[in-house]
Amino acid sequence: MAGNKSERVLVDEWRDILALHARTLCELDRALHQHGLGASDFEVLDVLAEGAAEDGGAACRVQEIASRVHLSQSALSRLIARLEKDGLVCRGMCSEDRRGVRVTLTDKGRAVHAEVRPLQRSVLSRMLNGPQG
Repeated sequence: MAGNKSERVLVDEWRDILALHARTLCELDRALHQHGLGASDFEVLDVLAEGAAEDGGAACRVQEIASRVHLSQSALSRLIARLEKDGLVCRGMCSEDRRGVRVTLTDKGRAVHAEVRPLQRSVLSRMLNGPQG
């Protein structure tokens, strides 16, 4: 019985994590929608902005982005194509690996990221630091 109780607690904790993730993602999507972005769109911009800050404006390989935003390769490719169409990012070939693709923020992408970042961080703070229930 003790094993079943600890297993039940483990499953309940997992489901609490999933519920918090779902609620937070919905709140982010609602807040970012007014800026024409979804939560995943912003995550890609945020990863690129962090990479640019760390590497002095260097581009990120798509594989590096994929490891941080938890989207399938095809979903990420479609998202990047949409961000490129909106003028927020640009894509180019990797000089060291011609099969690879690098993505960089455009000036417009940096401006949108800077404008929306405080809103996204506010939602995260409210959802992840506030009382849950």
